[in-house]
Amino acid sequence: MLSAFTPLSLYRRISLLLGSALLCLAASTASGAPDTLTPLPEMGDSTGNIMSRGEERRLGQAFMRNIRHHMTVVSDPLLNSYIESLGGKLVSHSDSGGQPFTFFLVEDHTINAFAGPYGYIGVNTGLILTTESESELAAVLAHEISHVTQRHLMRTFEMAGDNNLATAALVIAAIVVGAATDNAGAGMAAAAGAQAGMAQRQINFTRQNEKEADRIGIQILASAEYDPRAMPVFFHRLGKANRVYANAEIPEFLRTHPITTNRIADARNRSESYPYRQYPDSAEYHLSRAILREQNFKNPSEAVTFFRNSLADGRYRNEEAQRYGYVRALLRARKYQEAGQELTKLQKKFPLRVHHLILESMVLQKSGQAGKGLQVLKDGLELYPGNYPLTIYYAESLLTARRAGDAKTLLEKLVRSRPTDAELYKLLARASANAGQVNAGHQYMAEHYYLNGNLVAAVKQLDIALADKRVDYYRSAQMSARRNEFKQELADLKKQKP
Repeated sequence: MLSAFTPLSLYRRISLLLGSALLCLAASTASGAPDTLTPLPEMGDSTGNIMSRGEERRLGQAFMRNIRHHMTVVSDPLLNSYIESLGGKLVSHSDSGGQPFTFFLVEDHTINAFAGPYGYIGVNTGLILTTESESELAAVLAHEISHVTQRHLMRTFEMAGDNNLATAALVIAAIVVGAATDNAGAGMAAAAGAQAGMAQRQINFTRQNEKEADRIGIQILASAEYDPRAMPVFFHRLGKANRVYANAEIPEFLRTHPITTNRIADARNRSESYPYRQYPDSAEYHLSRAILREQNFKNPSEAVTFFRNSLADGRYRNEEAQRYGYVRALLRARKYQEAGQELTKLQKKFPLRVHHLILESMVLQKSGQAGKGLQVLKDGLELYPGNYPLTIYYAESLLTARRAGDAKTLLEKLVRSRPTDAELYKLLARASANAGQVNAGHQYMAEHYYLNGNLVAAVKQLDIALADKRVDYYRSAQMSARRNEFKQELADLKKQKP
């Protein structure tokens, strides 16, 4: 036990070390050597003695701020809505015990996913494009969910015992990015000079964690009606990649989730115990892939050519998604009339899809029919009340139409259900400022900066807001208390910085 430190100071100090440790740990590599099946340890959940749920929540929030500060977190509401929906469905079929989860996407072409403290699970966009079925993507998410439900992160913290804080923080960071590789000892030593004995125990322990996450992940897949065979199939395909890639080009998932022959065989044996049947992909899975694929083309003309040719040749897995990507490409290439024509074809075959309603509104607005575009989104929200992507696009359209007050009211209702959505606070700040409520804009912008890990800017925004003598007592007291929290956390981080 790290009894020399209080849990509250621990989460603050650990969060400071996460950023640099994440980068160093990503450099560790997998040897690919087969491992042996090790019986899972008999462990009770004594992790509550290390850190309370409240303290773990604060550590998770600090971790997420660190992620936003060092990585590009995807802000696209359609993509976020999909990954949250998929993750939520899997969690509902897991033994989560009320544990909250937050799913987010990282804009990165590499193949990786990771689980952080308090149920924060990140997925690289490259992973979505690499999967060949929705069940494969679900398999990776189910694996990461299992790391959280089995409290592998907190178990590893407990395992740190009497080692110093830097070592414990490094161990936590290792689990966060899944650095459970056969060569992890060298990577960990290079990252923070971890003691050799601690590093070796970490390697052995995390091998067991990976197997346990596979086993429980397969159960989650089957229960949620995704193909349990998708896990060994995906592992096998990445395992083959491990043998053909140069070491420096090994997919990040292989570095952080080492795939061995025994691990694939074990997953296959477990999945074969479930009856075989077909598992269709959702339309949202294919549409999300189309969004990412279209965005990957820097030149919109190249995207137009790709989607047009694939539709002409029949080289696609899902016609709706391919045509949807084509319309998005035409829109980005400013070929609005052609985009409208193709969209009409799409909507005749696949009507009333949220993705298509948003796209229709975008085409109309770009074509000089802003009023009609706004009405499409308003009608869409009547069909799908409270829908997150529709709400965001409608609010943005209201701002364009100079109806900032209406946008602010809409967004303030939404933020109650999404209190950690950094981009939502930024949009709220813009709506507030445009509505003439500049002071509220600074307050919302402070939350945006805080969630992105920029404490200095967050404090500055509240300083500006509090300088306005017209602020009523209640809001002034609220902002002062929030500023004191930011300043205290900033002071703690500066004081504890190694």
